[in-house]
Amino acid sequence: MPDFLSPALQAHRQQVAELAATILVPLRDDPLLTPESRTAQVCAVSKAAGLYALTQTETTPELTLLVLRETLAQHGVGHLPGLFGASAGMLQGVTEPLHSSHLLPLLAGDKHTAFAFTEPADAPRPTWASVDGEQLVVTGRKSYVTGGADAHFLTVLVEIDGQGPTMVVIDTDTPGVTLTRRFTSLDGSHHAAFAFDEARVPRHHAIGAPGDGRGRALAKISALRRAIAADCVGTMAWVINLVAQELQRERRGGARAASERVRLRYGELRIQAYAVRATVYRTARLVDARLDAVNESIAAKVLATEAANQAVDTAIQLVGGEALVDGHPLAAALRRLRALRLAEGETDTLRINVARGHLDLGKGRL
Repeated sequence: MPDFLSPALQAHRQQVAELAATILVPLRDDPLLTPESRTAQVCAVSKAAGLYALTQTETTPELTLLVLRETLAQHGVGHLPGLFGASAGMLQGVTEPLHSSHLLPLLAGDKHTAFAFTEPADAPRPTWASVDGEQLVVTGRKSYVTGGADAHFLTVLVEIDGQGPTMVVIDTDTPGVTLTRRFTSLDGSHHAAFAFDEARVPRHHAIGAPGDGRGRALAKISALRRAIAADCVGTMAWVINLVAQELQRERRGGARAASERVRLRYGELRIQAYAVRATVYRTARLVDARLDAVNESIAAKVLATEAANQAVDTAIQLVGGEALVDGHPLAAALRRLRALRLAEGETDTLRINVARGHLDLGKGRL
């Protein structure tokens, strides 16, 4: 539950709330800043406040990350680039030479990476590799690689002949690697597609034990799903507070909050947020207890993204047509939240995965 946090975590939450209100919100709203300058300033502020490095170590409790992400989103700044540093992710625990050549520059911000997991619908087979001495020869395609166009290297799920699915580090300037498409989605995020045409990669770029690539990938995806859920919970609170201010504003004929119909819709917003918040917090505590929470992470992500989208839709209905004008905060929230229903697994697929987890594997809790 979100209540009964430790005094230390409550103090940390208050510090982040003050940081968001006094520094991050003005940075978000400054029309003179370019996106690059805004990101650089957010990054500098985050590092000075001790936020940036929290995602770069496995020792940060999941509950801490949830509380801070939620707090940032409650102030409408949780989506700003530069708040959190790149985590080790797939490179967690790698040894030399990958530790020095890729992991350390990644954590320092000198190199950028992207996660290449999904093949396009028309791919003849999953991306694969043959073994040729001390090299892997990689062939295939990957789509919807978020941030791929700016990446120095990719972590790619590859089927290695005779070994199974394995995560492989592939530098984007490797001969045979082609960035075939750049595109931007509704929320403004940037993605790319790649082709691998017998790209030769050192065998030591394979991460972990042979065949454990899918498990590694799913662990990363589960963490991303929980981060999305945390952002949605905080964003719901931000939306609800914004709507309350609008409904209580005096206008000709009186404040709209006097209407019973309006109150009914607003009350439903608060009820949904209360339920979703409890779900997301319970999931974080399961993770911190080192319990299997794969299905719970899916449930939290689905519930939070669907509820947040419904919340912003209802908020727009209550506020009226002005909320659809470019530049209105609810219009921006609508674009961003809609994309999250597809990120890290679209909703219906995840519902099927939860059913499969219980019916086929006996996993999951109620």
